Parts: sequence; C-alpha cells; structure tokens
Amino acid sequence: MADLGGHARKIADGAEEAADSKAFETAARLGFAANGLMHLVIGFIAVGIAMGGSGSADQSGAMGQLAAQPGGIFLLWFGFLGCVALALFQLSEAAFAWNGRESKEKWGRKLKAIGQAIAYAAIGVTFGIYALGGSTDSGQTTSTFTSTLMTNPAGAVLLIVLGAAVIGIGGYYVYKGAKRKFLEDLQRVPGRPWGTAVKVVGAVGYCAKGVALAVLGLLFIVATVRADPEDSTGLDGALKSLQEQPFGALVLGVIAVGLIAYGIYSIVRAPLEKM
Repeated sequence: MADLGGHARKIADGAEEAADSKAFETAARLGFAANGLMHLVIGFIAVGIAMGGSGSADQSGAMGQLAAQPGGIFLLWFGFLGCVALALFQLSEAAFAWNGRESKEKWGRKLKAIGQAIAYAAIGVTFGIYALGGSTDSGQTTSTFTSTLMTNPAGAVLLIVLGAAVIGIGGYYVYKGAKRKFLEDLQRVPGRPWGTAVKVVGAVGYCAKGVALAVLGLLFIVATVRADPEDSTGLDGALKSLQEQPFGALVLGVIAVGLIAYGIYSIVRAPLEKM
C-alpha cells in the first residue's frame, strides 16, 4: 500500500514538473491567441450582419470561415493545440496551484481554473472537428440542449439557473472591463503608446463580451418561460436578437467592434499573461 502511495506521489510530482515546464507554458499561451483569433472572426462576421449581410456569428461560423481560407487548416490545428494545451494548463493549476492559500480563496481559484479548462477544451474540440474536415452548428446544438432540458420541470429550473449564471458572468465581464481589472491578469503592461492601446481594447472588449454573454443568458430564460427552444440559439442568436431592438443594427455593430477588440486583446494577452 505504501508502494502504491509512493508511485502515485511520483506520478503527481512528474505531472506538476511537466506543468511547470517552459515548453508547456508556451503552448498554453497559444490558447489565448487562438481564442483571440476566433473572437476576431466572430466580430467581423457580426459586423457583416449589422451591415445587412449573412453568416453565423458564433464558434461554428468562425471555424467555417477559417476552414475556407487558404492555409486555414494550419490555423485550425494551431487553435486546437493551443486551446487543448491551455485547458490542460488550467487543470494543472486547479490540481497543484494555490494549495497554500486560505481555504475560501483556494477553492474559489481552483473552481475558476476548472471552469476555464472546460471552456477552452470546448473551443479546442470545435477547432479539432473543423481541422479534421467536420463541422458543427453551435446554434442548433444550443437549441437541442435547451429542448432536452425543457422536457421535465427540473430541467426547466436548471435552464433558468444556467441563464442567470451566464448573465452573472456577463456582468462580471462588464465590471472587469469597466474597472480595468483585466490588467491584474498581466505580468506587465507595455509602456505608451502600446500600453494605452492594450487598456482600450481590453476595456472595450471585455464590456462587449459581457453584453453578448448577458443577452445569451437572457435568451435561455426567455426560451424556458416561453417553452420555445428556438428562442435559444447560442451566441449567434443572441447577437442577431439585438437587431430586433431600436437602433438594433447600430447596437450590433458596436458589440461586433467590441468583440474584435476582445479578440485583439486576447492575442496581445498571450505573451503578457501571468502563468
């Protein structure tokens, strides 16, 4: 039994050592750039929609656009590898980091790392599907997920809770952008003029991302109350729903530019992030 415990400890030590390696950190940083690339494309698609065009302003639409470009396959594999590495890095943080902190802070940070690991893993899987020649429909997937949960009362309650949680996350993004809390995630802020540019695109990007998430969460709740899963069609549906409001095209255009800013910030964030 002692030997088994010793082997487990050696494996854990080896995993922690690998997680602390410079090569692994560099690969994980690419995940931020890949996420930024995806948001850039989503933002440009949303700009086109605001100007009367068509397209899907979500992960599927962005991956489809990348796949259609010359050399797009390399960008897709880059996105897959970067996001998977970042997801694994976040899992290693959840397992090994902050163990010396107070219990409340420790578990808060660990849960945040687990949530980020799940998010980046999901993005990485989408990159991988398109890199292998497949495709997905983010809007239909969200609608099907909503429809499945609606089949019983507990599922409907879960959808409302999920919607409220997404709205809360959106609010946090807006707060983080407005108060420039995102700067606390960086090792350093470049000097002027680049530092000013980082602050601007970060603030605008986080606020726009937050509004988009809040609308997405609201649509989960609306779909549940109306018992109509077609009201919940993911990020693309959330952005397009803005067009139905007064000055909708203008509002969508502003959010789209904000998502582009978020994409730029995420790319700039890659070499500057505290890791």
